[in-house]
Amino acid sequence: MPYPSPPRIPSGPRRRTLLASAAGAALLAGCTAGPDSGGDGPSATARARARAAGDSRALLARYDAVLAAFPGLAQRLRPLRTEVAAHVTAFTDGTTPTAAPSGSASPSAPPAPVPATEKDALASLAAAERALADQRAGALLDLPGEPARLLASAAAAGAAHAYLLTTREAK
Repeated sequence: MPYPSPPRIPSGPRRRTLLASAAGAALLAGCTAGPDSGGDGPSATARARARAAGDSRALLARYDAVLAAFPGLAQRLRPLRTEVAAHVTAFTDGTTPTAAPSGSASPSAPPAPVPATEKDALASLAAAERALADQRAGALLDLPGEPARLLASAAAAGAAHAYLLTTREAK
C-alpha cells in the first residue's frame, strides 16, 4: 500500500511574516529625527569623539608630568606617550571643535599630582590608562560603526599600556 504524500508545506517565509518584518523595519527606521540627525547640538558621535579627545589630552598631560618629574623613565614612557598623542589626533581629525561634555577632563584642568617615586608614578599612569580603557569600552555600545572601532582601538591600546606599565622592563 503506498503512503499518502504529506501535505505541501510552503518553503520560505509566509506573506504575513514578510509584512510584519517590513512594518517592524519601518518602525525602527522611524519618521522622526534621531539623536545624530543634526538637531540643535552636536551628534552623539561628535560628543563621544570630543570626550575621547579631551580624555586623551588629560592622559597626555599626566605622561608629560611624570616625564618631567622622572626623566629616567623617558625611554620607557615615550612610545606610550606618542600613542596617546596619536589618539588625540585621531579623535580630533575631521571634526569641528566642540565644547567638552560635562564630566570629561578640561584641557585647562591641572593634571593629577605626580607620585613621589617612579614605581608609584608608573602605577598611577597604569591606573589612569586602565580606567580610561574601561570607560571607553563601556561607551562603545552607544556609537555606530567606524567611531566605535576607533574607540575600541584606543581602549585596547590603553589596556595594553596599563599592562606594559605594570610589568617590569626586560633588561
